[in-house]
Amino acid sequence: MNHEWFVTLAEVENVSTAAERLHVTQPTLSRQLARLERDLGVLLFDRRGKRLNLNAAGQIYLRHARRAVAEIETAKYELAELVNPVEGRIELGFLHSFGIWLVPTLIREFRGQSSHVAFGLAQGAAEDMLGLVLSGDTDLAIVSPRPKSIEVGWTPIMRQHLGVAVADTHPLAQRDQVTINDVRDESFVAMETGFGMRRILEELCAAADFRPNITFESAELATVGGLVAAGLGVALLPVEHDSQLPPGISLVTLGGSQNTREVGLIWKRETAMNPAAARFREFVTGWSSERSGRRAL
Repeated sequence: MNHEWFVTLAEVENVSTAAERLHVTQPTLSRQLARLERDLGVLLFDRRGKRLNLNAAGQIYLRHARRAVAEIETAKYELAELVNPVEGRIELGFLHSFGIWLVPTLIREFRGQSSHVAFGLAQGAAEDMLGLVLSGDTDLAIVSPRPKSIEVGWTPIMRQHLGVAVADTHPLAQRDQVTINDVRDESFVAMETGFGMRRILEELCAAADFRPNITFESAELATVGGLVAAGLGVALLPVEHDSQLPPGISLVTLGGSQNTREVGLIWKRETAMNPAAARFREFVTGWSSERSGRRAL
């Protein structure tokens, strides 16, 4: 049974709108719904005039219908690849800072196994990447911290230590380690709202029972670093594998129990994923496990 029509009807809750989207007549769609409810022996919608409201039974059926549609789409991808083998294309989103080494490393090593896979790349804030995944505009995204949305899957890639960036002339520059409380009275240079590091900063400060005094905001880590180097504030930054911070900055390790950020791969749950993207997800999971194993040795 093709469940796409039911998913569309359940999402818009209007027969005429759903019929228009599905390119069928309203009577045809109404008959399909009546037949389905008769076969199931239960009403899936509450009727209020011309308006339909998905009821508890309908919500249960919708959950399973979406899974069925996703499974059929996956089968179509696999059959198409069987008939006409192609390497495919992966739409990958990521935070700006991961474009320096993490994303190039993953793509280079993955293409060592699947050399003809094409990548479409998108960079932006963590919230933007989440939006692209949920809209289906990207297959996968590498973000930090883990999104709170239950609509996305998550596989961890690594943990990055956090540090407090200060100008070389700042009294804390000579310290080996600082805590978030050590900078509670400082002015902060922060990423704009929507970026992962902004969320981490606010959550760390909230846990220490203070609100950061943010005097400058930017969408670029390099600009944040430049403002810190100019003595205009301090900043919470990840300790990157290949730091691109400007001269004049000391990145002092953050101490305490929350001194790392988790980096991971996200995708939309219960949605068909093309074979190339599925292979990349499996590759990243294995890459992360191998990297963790090397660190443990």
